This record gives sequence, C-alpha cells and structure tokens, in this order.
Amino acid sequence: MTAISLGMPSVPTKLAERRKSRQIQVGSVAVGGDAPVSVQSMTTTRTSDIGATLQQIAELTASGCQIVRVACPTQDDADALPVIARKSQIPVIADIHFQPKYVFAAIEAGCAAVRVNPGNIKQFDDKVKEIAQAAKDHGTPIRIGVNAGSLDRRLLQKYGKATPEALVESALWEASLFEEHGFRDIKISVKHNDPVVMIEAYRQLAAQCDYPLHLGVTEAGPAFQGTIKSAVAFGALLSQGIGDTIRVSLSAPPVEEVKVGNQILESLNLKQRGLEIVSCPSCGRAQVDVYKLAEEVTAGLTGMEVPLRVAVMGCVVNGPGEAREADLGVASGNGKGQIFVKGEVIKTVPESKIVETLIEEAMKLAEQMEADGVPSGEPSVAVAG
Repeated sequence: MTAISLGMPSVPTKLAERRKSRQIQVGSVAVGGDAPVSVQSMTTTRTSDIGATLQQIAELTASGCQIVRVACPTQDDADALPVIARKSQIPVIADIHFQPKYVFAAIEAGCAAVRVNPGNIKQFDDKVKEIAQAAKDHGTPIRIGVNAGSLDRRLLQKYGKATPEALVESALWEASLFEEHGFRDIKISVKHNDPVVMIEAYRQLAAQCDYPLHLGVTEAGPAFQGTIKSAVAFGALLSQGIGDTIRVSLSAPPVEEVKVGNQILESLNLKQRGLEIVSCPSCGRAQVDVYKLAEEVTAGLTGMEVPLRVAVMGCVVNGPGEAREADLGVASGNGKGQIFVKGEVIKTVPESKIVETLIEEAMKLAEQMEADGVPSGEPSVAVAG
C-alpha cells in the first residue's frame, strides 16, 4: 500500500525578490542591497540624561533592536551625543528637527547616521552643501525623513494635503540637492499615519529611486492599533520586496516596538525564526483549556533561542495535523495529550503532564539543534534578484 503524505504543500521561502537598492553602512549594520532587513526603535528618555538613555539602549539591544534613534532637540542633548554614540552597543542615529546646527553636532559626535526632516528645518535647503560635505568627511549617512505631519508648506499648497505624490516629491527633491554635491550615502522614509497612503507612497518611491528605504507608519497609535497598522503596511511592502529597515511606532515602551518588528520579519521569513508557539483559538470542540496550556508552555520556554515551532492544540479535529507539522506538538482530548516530535507520536500523557512533557521534549530538541549547529535568532540573508 502506497503511503500518502499528509504534510503541508511546499511554499516559497520568500514572497518576492528584494528590490534592488544601493547599500549604505549605518555603523556596524549594512542597510539595503542584499543586507537583511533591520529593526530600529527610538529612545523615550531625555537624551541629555546619558545614564537613562544608555540603559534604555541596553534594554533595546537585548530585545533584538539593531539600530537606535535618539532625539536631539536641545544643546544639552547634542552635548550628550558623543558619549552615547561611543558607549551604545548598537549604532545610534541622531534625530534632528528645527535646528540645522544639531545636524553638524551629531556628525561631529560620531553618530552612525543622522535623520533630518526637511519640512521643519528652517532654510534646510540652504544648508545642504555644508551638511553634505560634513557627512562626507565623516562617512556619516543621512536619512531624509519626510513626515505627513510636517510636510513642506510649498508641497501642501501644491497638492492640497499630504498625498503619496507630495511625500515622494519632497523626499526626491531633497535627495537631488544632496546629489548635486556628490553625496549619495542616503536612505529615505516617507511616513504617513494612514497605512494605505503610506504603502502607495513607498511603492511610488521604490519605483523612482534606488536608495534604501526605511519603513514606518508615523503616529501609528496605542499598542494594539499601532501593531495592526504596522503589520499591514510593512507586510504589504515587504512581501513585494520593498523595505530595508523598519521601525514600528507605538504609544508603548520601545522594547514592544522591537518585539513587533522582529515578529513581522519572522512571519515573512525575512528573519530566522526563534521560538514560535502555534495554538488554536479554542472553540466548542476543545476539551482542554487551550489558553492556559499555551501560556504555561510559553512561560516554560521563555528565553529559548533556537528556531523551534511548538503546536498546542485543543482537540482531535485540527490538532493532529498541526502538531504533526510542528517540531513539537500536542493534540489534546479526553483528558490526554498525544505528544508529537518531528511528525511522529512519541507518547500519550495525562492532561496534567502535558506542559511538563512538552517543556522536557523541547529542551531535548533544543540541545540537539544546538549540537547540530542550527543558528539561534540570527537573521537570514535575503539575496537580491
């Protein structure tokens, strides 16, 4: 009798080839080209409070942040930049608004890059030549960060509001000014609080230049709303190969932004997946408390870094199929749980022993994966077409 495979059909490991862009170097992190998509966040401390800022940067680094941005609205903040840039474990970008003098201060301080918002820096265009020369002398990339909320008044008058076309025209105009002075170490963002407008702006921008693009939905909102907006917008663009670095903007602690950003990349296979818990949403068929099971398993495996997929299923309808597809899984029912490892049932245990058994088997798999040299949490490299 011929065996019939019950496995899932094969799917592409990535949805699209990466858009071809030039590559820049933000400190130790390459952005664009064939470099992995990186995750950024921004500190919420006063930059002038060096201790608090470095502490938050350390927390962000531990959570998987690869590049961090710090605000620089005052001279005290500018004075703090040299120490922060030197002591941070990850590249620091200075975020400059209103005062062009702080752009030069950030470059002199050794920041890995500087973000400028042309729409709200007075007479910015008149300073481009000097900024380009200073940035060139220090090897400092510039991010041209256009925001819907601070668009140049000339473009607002032309388009009536912050349309995708207005955002793109602003960004490319500023880039062209830098290009006139032979400076092309640039990345661009065109942020809007409406994901639909933002997506269209980045699509147009991607078609009109080869600069690396920083994705962001500005003022995305509280954690739940902001997560949804960012996931939808980033998913739409990254699935088309558009985007080289991302920042999820949430009205929440910045560590939460990093968690969401990494999860978005993992979900699109743009980053090596770590521990992934697959659990059913529960329904009338469930014969165990799936929520409790999933929470206890997640708590028991917190800190595990190998890319392990664990399925916690509550009934015998979809449970066996999902558990079989995972590295490790349980299909529960009638007071018992069938434990699957790599698609095979290895034992059946009482409901009271499910969590303990899953954690035990997960540890065994993790040890084996580490012995086999499976990478833990390192981003996979997406090769540009």
